[in-house]
Amino acid sequence: MGLFDSIAGQVAGALSGQSGAQGSGLLQILMSLINNPQTGGLQGLIAAFQDKGLGDLVSSWVGTGQNLPITPEQLQSVLGSGQIGQIAQQLGLSSQEVSGQLSALLPQVIDGITPNGQVPEGDAMQNALGMLSGLLK
Repeated sequence: MGLFDSIAGQVAGALSGQSGAQGSGLLQILMSLINNPQTGGLQGLIAAFQDKGLGDLVSSWVGTGQNLPITPEQLQSVLGSGQIGQIAQQLGLSSQEVSGQLSALLPQVIDGITPNGQVPEGDAMQNALGMLSGLLK
């Protein structure tokens, strides 16, 4: 099984409890968080975790070892209650549901798109995000 197949399987498993529209919406939002040039893309997202004292967690997702879990509360401290609330409104979910689902999904996705402990840049990042886009179809 290839890297992208593995990521796809992890993401599909994490989204299995969602209706199609909510699962696709959550994945689309996750992609926008990872690829947002205004916040520095994946590097900026990693820096946000580090700024909130969660560098060890995000480093475990990027690294090649076991992923450390993140609680919904920790994720909300990084993203902010306003952003979680906006996502919840877009998906028709509660803020608690969004925080819970993103806290389960984000470590898997970041782990999957950072093979060999390297944050992809340029074409490699676009390929990884393209794979995630393929899951939406």
